[in-house]
Parts: sequence; structure tokens; C-alpha cells
Amino acid sequence: MTIIEGVEEVNDNPIEQVRLTVPITDNPQDSALTFRTWVLGFISCALLAFVNQFFGYRENQLWISAVSAQIVTLPLGKLMAKALPTTKFRLPFMSNSLSLNPGPFTLKEHVLITIFAGCGASGVYAVSIITILKAFYHRKLNPLAGYLLVQTTQALGYGWAGMFRNILVDSAYMWWPANLVQVSLFRALHEKEKRDKGGLTRLQFFLMVFVSSFAYYLIPGYFFPSVTALSVACWIWKDSITAQQIGSGNNGLGIGAFAIDWSTIAGFLGSPLAYPGHVIVNIAVGFIIVNYIMNPIAYWGINWNDARKFPYFSSTTFDDSGHTYNITRVLNDNSFDINRAAYDGYSKLHLTSFFALAYGMNFAGLSAIFTHVALFHGKEIIQMWKGTKETLNKSLGDVHNRIMKRNYAQVPNWWFYSILVLMFSLALLACEGFNKQLQLPWWGIILACAMALFFTLPIGIITATTNVQPGINVITELVIGYLYPGKPLANVTFKTYGYVSMMQAIGFLQDFKLGHYMKVPPRSMFIIQLAGTFVASTVYFATSWWLLTTVKHICDPSQLPEGSPWTCPGDEVFYNASIIWGVVGPGRMFTKQGLYSVLNWFFLAGFLAPFPVWFLHKKFPDKKWIRLINMPTLISATQSMPPAKSINYTSWAVVGVFFNIYIYRKYKQWWARHTYVMSAALDAGVAFMAIIIYFALQSKDILGPSWWGLENDDHCNLARCPTAPGMKVEGCPEL
Repeated sequence: MTIIEGVEEVNDNPIEQVRLTVPITDNPQDSALTFRTWVLGFISCALLAFVNQFFGYRENQLWISAVSAQIVTLPLGKLMAKALPTTKFRLPFMSNSLSLNPGPFTLKEHVLITIFAGCGASGVYAVSIITILKAFYHRKLNPLAGYLLVQTTQALGYGWAGMFRNILVDSAYMWWPANLVQVSLFRALHEKEKRDKGGLTRLQFFLMVFVSSFAYYLIPGYFFPSVTALSVACWIWKDSITAQQIGSGNNGLGIGAFAIDWSTIAGFLGSPLAYPGHVIVNIAVGFIIVNYIMNPIAYWGINWNDARKFPYFSSTTFDDSGHTYNITRVLNDNSFDINRAAYDGYSKLHLTSFFALAYGMNFAGLSAIFTHVALFHGKEIIQMWKGTKETLNKSLGDVHNRIMKRNYAQVPNWWFYSILVLMFSLALLACEGFNKQLQLPWWGIILACAMALFFTLPIGIITATTNVQPGINVITELVIGYLYPGKPLANVTFKTYGYVSMMQAIGFLQDFKLGHYMKVPPRSMFIIQLAGTFVASTVYFATSWWLLTTVKHICDPSQLPEGSPWTCPGDEVFYNASIIWGVVGPGRMFTKQGLYSVLNWFFLAGFLAPFPVWFLHKKFPDKKWIRLINMPTLISATQSMPPAKSINYTSWAVVGVFFNIYIYRKYKQWWARHTYVMSAALDAGVAFMAIIIYFALQSKDILGPSWWGLENDDHCNLARCPTAPGMKVEGCPEL
């Protein structure tokens, strides 16, 4: 029990991890939105946005998280608290006096700076549209249209966030597991704690792990990059395509492959230490089903749609002959849409069996979300919709909710809705103006927004309870592909408005929950998020436009000088998706006109999948493990593949099971004190060393010693080869 301002508070949060991690204390007098917050937040946001977009086009992508800014800004904030003058002054039209230095640097200032920086670290999806248009399709775009596209897709989500914040933020059951890593790190950096004899404080533990991670990453990052994926089978069977496909961690099943590199473990799925144990098991089981059962049957067993003409694992699109699909043969140059006669005379579009199954599992995972949420969370949602705010506080509010309602003014709804109306209007201008370069008509904007609104709540619930965020990118591509086929830009623009605005809403809500845990004034949170969104979008757009217009042959490895890093691997996947869904379209892919109509049955399978789990849960209520089976999570387990690979999943799962199941059960006190702090320290160490390696060495063409381990590869070259007899591919033996 804790006493706050004369009010006795009991930590009645229903989630054990939250009770163990989040404090229930607050001082409303602590400074929050200060001059220090604005200066450090703006600089951190702009720098992260520039660096991440700069590296996003390079062969070896480097993505710096907000953790780096979180660490660096703490001593800078304390330095400003000591150095800046404390003189108060008054701005015009303001009644309150201000100061550059209102006192000691506070935890709340630090939280707001980190959230500001997080906007710069989170990426801007719409930049990929600009990239594929200019670098892959080689077409012009009005820069103002591109800028409006970037800004509106990032900010539309404020409207959806405002509609659902009572459910996804105020409810104690919406606990957002990833936020606990941040809470632990903030506490380690700010709280003074007594060190046990022979032990370490959380800050000391953080520094120890950080230094170790920082020093070790010199090995995988510079001297021995091959440790990112060590595929033992390829060392033994050097001349066997099948053996290398089975053993390759990068281009195959990854059996026997392992990694000794944190960036491999946490690279695509995020830190496994931030996921609840049951979620890790769900993802691991889903990965095993797809990677070790379904795809081997499709590829080697039934040779589904001539799958063996193509590699086992790839996101590239192919033609009937097994070569990369030549998209220029089927596009009208002037209207930039499909030439149906040319398409009919060339080839149907082929995918690798894994890429096709990945789409099928996305279909199933999407429909499973609705069934799962209705069965397991339906009553709670109905109760919260019907209840008043007072009822919400009494029935589902916890200690954190009570403190926030008592101590701080809430954000008015009209703030959210004003931004929604403004961004929607600018989105219409971006698409209908500028000679309709983006191809998407006005009704497409309305439909995309309706889909984003519809999906925000169910996907928000999944994310807030499991730390897994299913995307609706596939369903948005499917819908517009049927309604408006043959238009690649219309397809990706619709997808971005429908998918990204929903993802942004969930990101805003997650940040609001972090502020909720850290007792940051909600209005200050809103202002910082809005400013961060604007700054990050502007810097991402400016950086991408600069590189796309100054780096010759960017994103075209066949034209780039040897050794040039500007190959844009992430945008290649986005480009191929625009071919599948935009140029060719789902009507020619997933109906009888195409090769993959069977994938439509995955929608029905996903819709039905949660019912057996729900039935068993009702039949055996004492078996608590049954409720932990989360079918949307299990089915969508491989949604990051590609570009994620087998080695990322296997290493992620092993580390996650060890810490969040074994250590959590056997050494719970140690887990509560150290696990989230260790996660943040590992991330920060890798990020800082990667930056130093690039700017001090690699940018000056100072490479490591030339030897076998210097290649950033698993040395399974034959795993990329087809296995059908008679196929002739450069670098592959003919079978």
C-alpha cells in the first residue's frame, strides 16, 4: 500500500508483470514539457530519422532505436539542468512565466524526450512509395504530393487513437508488454536503489551488459560477420542443393544453424526478452508448422505450381521459365497500368512456395483476429462501450488509472478529431490533385480510412495483450486490387492509408500507455507525439528525396559500381508486392485466372481456428494453459518472413524460451529485476557500436581482414538454387 497526497493506494493491477515492474507513485509537481524537453527531443528525433532513412537504403541496414537517444539524453539533460540560467521570463500572450531551467532534470522530461525520439526511430512507410516510383519504376513525382502523402499517412491515426483510448489505454488488462522494457530502463536510470551485498543496482547491471554488448558487437559487426548465421550443414555438404536448403539459416529451413549475434536474434521480431513466454511459444509453434511442415510439403512433396523451378525461400517474382519477372513487358508506359494483351502473351506471375504460403497465413491470421477477439474479449469490449467514464473507473480502472484521472487534465476529444479532419482533407488533395500522380481516387481514401478504423480495435487488443501486432497490409492490397486492378501506385497508396494509419494509431496508444505508467501529463504526451510525427515525417521525406535524386542508379545493383552499398533490399520486397497486388492484381493471382486460388480457403480456416481453443477453454476452465493458445498469433507467426529468415526465428525462440519461461519460473525475482534492463542494454550496445564501426571505418572503406568469416552470409550459395531438372541458373549446377 502506498499513500499519495493523503490517498491510500493499493497496487491492484491484475497483471503480475505490471505489478512487478511499474511503480504506483507520482509527484504531479515534477516538470514535464520544458525547454530541455523540446531541445533534446527535437534533436534526437531529427537525427534518428536521418540516420535510419540513410541506412535504410543500404545493403547492411542499420536501424537505431529510441533506446540510444534514451541513454544519451539523460546526461545531456542533467548537464542542461546545471548549466542553463534559471531566470524566469514571460512570452507574449501567455500568463504563466517560463524558465529555461525549471530545476532538476526529471523522469517525466526524459520520458517525453524518448517518445519524441521514438517518432524519429519508428520509420515512415510512405517513403517506400516514393522510392519504388523513382528508383524501381523510374517515374516522376511532384515533391509536394510526396510530402503530403508522407505527412497524412503518419498523422491520420490520431483520429482512430482518440476513439479507442478509453479501451486500449485506461483498461488495466490492456497492459502493452513492450512498454515494461522502457519502464524498467527508466527506473534503472533514475531511481536510487540500495545495492545488495555482492549484487548490482539496475543501473550498474545495465552498464555492465551495455559495455559487454558494445564490445562484443565489434566481432559480428566488423571482424567476423559470418557469426550472424552459422549454417553447419553447408560446411559439410558443399555440393548438395537440397542439403544446403535444409541447413541454410538465411535461405532454407535453418536446421542446425545458429547465430552468435544479438542483431540476428532481435533484428526482425524485436527483443525476445520483451515478449511474454506464452506468446513466444505460440510464435515458435506457428513457425515450426509453416517452415518445417507446410512449405517442405509444398516444395519437395507436391511441387506446388512448379515450386522447384524457383528457390526454396525468396520474395522475388518469377515467370514461367523460372527467371525474374520482367515487369516492363506488361506495363503501359504512358498510363502506368497493366497492358492486358502483353500480360496474356508473356507469363503468369509465379511466387516461391514459401512466399505464397506467407500470404495464405496472412489471410488466415487476419480472419482469426475477429473470431478470437469476439470469443475471448467480446464481453469486456461491450461492457466498456456501454459504461460511462465513472463506471469504467470503478469496474476496470486500476491504481494507475486512478492516479492519472486524479492528478492530470485529460486530452479533449476534439484535439484528435481536428487532426483527423485536417489530415483527411490533405490526403484528398494529395491524391486528387497533382494530375492524380498517385492514381488513388477520392473513394479509395474514404474506404482506406474506414478499414483502418474498423481494424484498430481488434488489432490493438491483440497487441496490447500479446506484444504481437498483426498487420492488415495484405487485406488492404487485396481489396483495392480487386476494386481498382492494374494500378500499382493506387494499390500501394491505398495500402499505406489503410495499414499505416492504423499502425500509427496503435503506436500512439502504446506511447500513451507508457506515459500512463510513468505518470506523464496526457496533454504533454499528445503535444510531443504530434510534434514528433511532423518532424520525423519531414526529415524522412527530405532524406529519401535527397538520396533518390543524388545517388546515381540507387536501388539498382546491376547498374551500381562494384561494392556500392545502395541496393535497397527492404524496398525490393515492397516493389514486388506492388507487382503482385497492383500490376497483376489479385484477380489474376488468387482466382482461377491465376495460380494461387487455393489460398482463399485460408480465410475460412483462420476464421474457424479459434473455436476449438475457445471450446476447450470452456470445457476445461481449470486448465489455464489452454487460454494461452492464441490462434491469431500462432497463425501469423511467420508474417515477418521474408525479409526475416529461419535463423532469426530459431535464435529468437531459443533465447525467449530460456529467459521468459525457464528463468521467469525458476528465478522470478532475478527476472523481475534484470530481464527488461538487459534487453535495453543489449539493444543499446549493438546500436552504438554499429554507428562507430560505420562512421569510423566502413564509411572510409576500411574493411576487416580478408578471410572466410568476413562475408555477411551463411556460405550456403546453393540454397538459392532451384531443384527442378533442366533449370539453368547462373552459379547453380544443372540437375
